[in-house]
Amino acid sequence: MAAHPERGRIYRRCGCRDANGKQFGARCPSLSGATRHGSWAYAFDVPSADGRRRQRCRSGFPTRKAARGALEHSLECERTGLDRDDDLTVADYLTGWLRTKEEVLKPTTFARYRDHVHNDLVPAFGRLRLSDLRERHITAWNEAELARGRGRTSVYRAGATLSSALNTAVRTRRLADNPARYAVMPRPAAPERICWTPSQAAAFLRHNRDTYGDQLADAFEVLLGTGLRRGELLGLHWPEVHLAERLLLVRWNLTAVDNNHLHLGHPKTKASRNWVSLSPRVVAALERRAAAARAALPEGAPLEGLVFCQPDGAPLRPQQLLTLLRRRSAEVGLPRIGVHDLRHTAASIMISSEVPLAVVSKTLRHSTLSTTVNIYGHLLPHAARDAVTALCRALDDASPQSIGPDGGTSDLPEGA
Repeated sequence: MAAHPERGRIYRRCGCRDANGKQFGARCPSLSGATRHGSWAYAFDVPSADGRRRQRCRSGFPTRKAARGALEHSLECERTGLDRDDDLTVADYLTGWLRTKEEVLKPTTFARYRDHVHNDLVPAFGRLRLSDLRERHITAWNEAELARGRGRTSVYRAGATLSSALNTAVRTRRLADNPARYAVMPRPAAPERICWTPSQAAAFLRHNRDTYGDQLADAFEVLLGTGLRRGELLGLHWPEVHLAERLLLVRWNLTAVDNNHLHLGHPKTKASRNWVSLSPRVVAALERRAAAARAALPEGAPLEGLVFCQPDGAPLRPQQLLTLLRRRSAEVGLPRIGVHDLRHTAASIMISSEVPLAVVSKTLRHSTLSTTVNIYGHLLPHAARDAVTALCRALDDASPQSIGPDGGTSDLPEGA
């Protein structure tokens, strides 16, 4: 047995038992001499809050050198404050991390994390010890996934989930650094947003109104007339609609988790939970919905429940809105877009109509003006032209001034 009072000790032990069934441990007679009996282990003292002696031990190493290396690493972890568990696998860590996220994440976000953990990360890295996970493992997985034809965005998102989990491991001192930090692929460029022109949007609304005249026609009118998100529209309740004041309050967001289970929750940001002004067109659409809803109620009963819903009052499914958008826009030969692109269309129409960007940002309920600039800044050529035109006009309109001999300006006529 090698004794190192300040640095721990290394010794051999086995699982043999005496006549009473008690393990010999390091006292087994067969361990004496240069036999291969047993395995190598280490132990070292760690501080305890009550002052009592407390040891950390680990065994099962095939050689003294392996035990020594593990001891040195454990001592370094103890010195730096790392809370390392040499037996913790990536699979065990990720499933434990996932449990901590279930109550704090939106259901759709949690479902995405869960799918990444169980379908991608655990099969790829689960058997590795957390302390053995390296950048090269993650890089090799990225390359393998791309080689088999998986999309870059999908690979990036799974890697980003892993990086988020490992950041937590660093914060909780389970790891000294995050091996995914430089191994995760760069974020792929966002696809170019497709927006309808004002004439295309108007043609779509006219087709819905003239051909169908149903609640979906009014729903599309509200989406394009306010820039609401799909989930905000589908989660809109009558108590939040104030037609006399031409306002509605966004309080709810309806989402489909795993494309199946409907979840009604709050919007993800404080800025999203806000008032939205209504145009006369949108007010008219909502008044049509209110009249249809009142017709199905006893006289004098208040309007309650969802604004856009199934005949029995159940929520519309988000996929249903997309399906009808695609079908009806194809009927009039319009470019194929998604429901969220109606929000982008509303923004682009406001910007092309020279609505100030701060007002657009407020209407869309972005958290910051910079968010609006980052998303829609490319739609602002008129703003740049107006800025340089204003600068030119200011210079042209300035009174002529001459520079005096002392470097200052003079209002005296030249030659005076």
